[in-house]
Amino acid sequence: MKLTVYLAGEIHTNWRNELKEKAKSLNLPVTFVGPMENHDRSDSIGEEILGEQPNIIYKDEAASSINNLRTQILMSKSDLVIALFGEKYKQWNTAMDASAAISLGKPLILIRPKEFHHPLKELSRKANVTVETVNQALKALSYIFEEA
Repeated sequence: MKLTVYLAGEIHTNWRNELKEKAKSLNLPVTFVGPMENHDRSDSIGEEILGEQPNIIYKDEAASSINNLRTQILMSKSDLVIALFGEKYKQWNTAMDASAAISLGKPLILIRPKEFHHPLKELSRKANVTVETVNQALKALSYIFEEA
């Protein structure tokens, strides 16, 4: 059995590469997909496809349409979603993606620091598993493949 895992969450830190490398070292049969991690490309993709926009609001809306298309397709084809709420950056996209996973009936592992317990309590209760670290998420993912 091979799983496709959508990695939702902030794109400014190295957490995805950390998770991918550790999963690879454990020989987990997993393919990872996720949002565009190149922030400049993500912000400019609307104009690359639709042409120059009249102002920043239209530029953002054009890019959002293309990024939402990518997210919807990749997430809908995924078997599992892992969503990380980091400590430093605003996490609106993570909340949106975690909610989308729940709405799609996708199993969800939510990673959030202990200090985010209260603001994310409802979302945590909707997730299948809530953990505090990438390593804990990897352990939960690894458990799926353990034989009895």
